[in-house]
Amino acid sequence: WRTEVRRLRAALPADGADERPGSPAGPADRRQTGAPAGRTAQRRDAGRPAGDERERLPDDLAAGLLAGLAYPERLARARRPGGSAYLMAGGTAAELAPGSGLAGAAWLAVAVADRSPGAPAARVRLAAPIDEATAREAGAALLRAGREVAWSGGDVVAREVVRLGAVELVDRPLTAPEPELVAAALLDGLRQEGPGLLRWTPEATGLRRRLAFCRQALGDDWPDVSDAALLDGAPVWLGPELARARRRADLGRVDVTAALRRLLDWRQAARLDELAPERLDVPSGSRIRVDYADPAAPVLAVKLQETFGWRDVPRIADGRVPVLLHLLSPAGRPVAVTADLVSFWRTGYPQVRAELRGRYPRHPWPEDPTTAEPTRRAAPRRR
Repeated sequence: WRTEVRRLRAALPADGADERPGSPAGPADRRQTGAPAGRTAQRRDAGRPAGDERERLPDDLAAGLLAGLAYPERLARARRPGGSAYLMAGGTAAELAPGSGLAGAAWLAVAVADRSPGAPAARVRLAAPIDEATAREAGAALLRAGREVAWSGGDVVAREVVRLGAVELVDRPLTAPEPELVAAALLDGLRQEGPGLLRWTPEATGLRRRLAFCRQALGDDWPDVSDAALLDGAPVWLGPELARARRRADLGRVDVTAALRRLLDWRQAARLDELAPERLDVPSGSRIRVDYADPAAPVLAVKLQETFGWRDVPRIADGRVPVLLHLLSPAGRPVAVTADLVSFWRTGYPQVRAELRGRYPRHPWPEDPTTAEPTRRAAPRRR
């Protein structure tokens, strides 16, 4: 470096002479053309011997500034204090050689670095230590400041950030982010983590399954409520809630049942309970919940004695789909599964009756269940 300084100093023009080759103009002419005479003089003075009135830039810092101006993308900050691993402004990881005297420097201006094929980081071959102020000056073209609102670490993160290329210099919380940016971040979170971010109450889950059944039984005019479709359509059916939400916890307070109903037009909303009822009346007078977990085969789990008098299974979706009956014992255990009651009463029931009437003597087991009185109660015990 000293040899190069001497060489460059010898090439400087004398005081009063123009630095431009072939031009006789002096300092007065430079002032007339708008050239920064003061800056030019300062650059000349940087190489003068000690004792000059102006403050000299230390040699190491001058070397770092020179390398940083030449290769701003190689300005590098230590990943952790005192370490030998760095991140360069261009986004490349860099490592000092073992035993390097530069280890521990907070910033480096890297003049020479190379990376072997497949290596995770470049090896620093030649660099000078600098400070952050020098890095900002040398890499001024790479400085960017802005607001960032994004889904990160499982929640919305809003911050003000200043970066020198890929190196983050400033990170401050943003107290009042724009609602549109927050809504976009929440949508990203939903797409990354799925609809499970919402609170699926039994009511909301039941409605979703009923809608899936209607689409299966009645066609594509009914809304698609698969995970992918719900995520794609979230700006529509979740729009008002997203506009008010600010963080992950707000998604957990959304009324998903009310939001899902926005997927229905007024005709579908009016007929939903008729086509896919939540509950069905059985002969005993009970109203039993229908399970739509399998949209192709909705299930009605009901005690056998409550179905006496039924000659056929109920049908839903305008009569297109028979309900699959799970017939239960008096103890609530499944004894038969059928979508054809006529066949069950004729062939299956006699076997069930023979097996269970001794076990449950207080419950009726008529020979002809199609004409028997349905009941949901056991006969009282004799005293």
